[in-house]
Amino acid sequence: MRVITVKQPGGAEQLQLSERPEPELNSGELLIKVKAAAINRTDIINRQSSSGYLDFDVLGIEVAGVVETAGSDTGIEPGTKVMGLVNGGGYAEYAVMPAERAMIIPDNLSFEEAAAIPEVFLTAYQTLFWLGELKDKETVLIHAGGSGVGTAAIQLARQLVDAHIITTAGSSEKLDFCKSLGADTTINYKEQDFDKEVLAATDQRGAAVILDFIGASYYRKNLNSIQTDGRWILIGLLGGAQLENVNLMELMSKRVQWKATLLTPRSDHYKAELTKDFAGRVLSLFEQNKLRPIIDKVFPMEEVQEAHRRMESNQNIGKIILKMDESD
Repeated sequence: MRVITVKQPGGAEQLQLSERPEPELNSGELLIKVKAAAINRTDIINRQSSSGYLDFDVLGIEVAGVVETAGSDTGIEPGTKVMGLVNGGGYAEYAVMPAERAMIIPDNLSFEEAAAIPEVFLTAYQTLFWLGELKDKETVLIHAGGSGVGTAAIQLARQLVDAHIITTAGSSEKLDFCKSLGADTTINYKEQDFDKEVLAATDQRGAAVILDFIGASYYRKNLNSIQTDGRWILIGLLGGAQLENVNLMELMSKRVQWKATLLTPRSDHYKAELTKDFAGRVLSLFEQNKLRPIIDKVFPMEEVQEAHRRMESNQNIGKIILKMDESD
C-alpha cells in the first residue's frame, strides 16, 4: 500500500510517498480502507522531531473510510463507513483503528467532511466540557478561532450550552467566519488588546473558561481575562512554553483552575470513553446539520508537503484534508 513517511526529522520536504505492507489486525481492531485523512499540529510536531508522540514514521492520527476487515469482538461489519482516531499511520491507503473509537459516518457527510471531525471536535469537546466544565450562559474565550479546534469549539459552545462566545483571530476574514459559526464577540489580536476587549464584553467580570492554544506569550492577558474561579485550559504552545517572573499568588487570588492537556498521547481507554461520550451527545447534531465540519482545503495524497506548509503558515480556516483515494 502507499503511505506517506518522514525521511528524517525536519521540514515539509522530508515527507515522501513510500510503499509498505498492509498493517496487521489484533482483536478489537478494524482495518480501514482510508478515503481521507486530516492534517493536525500533532503531525507537524512528529515530522519535525524524532521525540514526538509516535513511534513510527507514518503520520496521521484521524481518518475516515470503509471497514475492510474487522477483528474479533468488534461488533462492526466490513463495509461500514467510519471515522475516528488512530494511533498513527493515518497517512496511508489502509490504517488500523481501535473499534472502540470508530464512529459511524452520518449519511449526509462525505469522507472528506468526516475526516475533519474526530481530532478537532473531540479535542474541543474534551476541553470545553470534560476539563472546562462550561455551563449554560457562561462566557468562554476561544483563541485561534479560525483553527480546526477553534471552529469546532465555537459550534459546540453555541449548540450544547448556548454560551457567550468570545474569540480571537488575526484577520477580518477569520473573524467574520467565527461570527458566522456563532461567536458573539470577535477580537483581532493583531490590532486590539484582547484582555481589554474581553473585560469590556463581560462588564469587567472576565471569561469563565479560556481555551488557550498560545501559551507563554498570552499568559498575562489571559490572566487579566479570566474571572474569579475561572477554568483556563492550555491546549497549545504556539506562543512559547517558557514563563518568567510569574507570581503564583495572582492565580491563587482569582482561584484559577489552570489545566493542561494533550489528546494524542492519552491512553486508548481515555480516547474510547471520550469518543463514546461525544458520539452519544453530539453525533446526531451533524445529521441535523446543526454542526458542520469546516474544511479549508483538500489536497491529494501526493501534495502532502503543500498541505503541511499551508498549516504551518496559518492560512487555513478549519481543517486541511488529504484525499487518499482518487477513485471516488
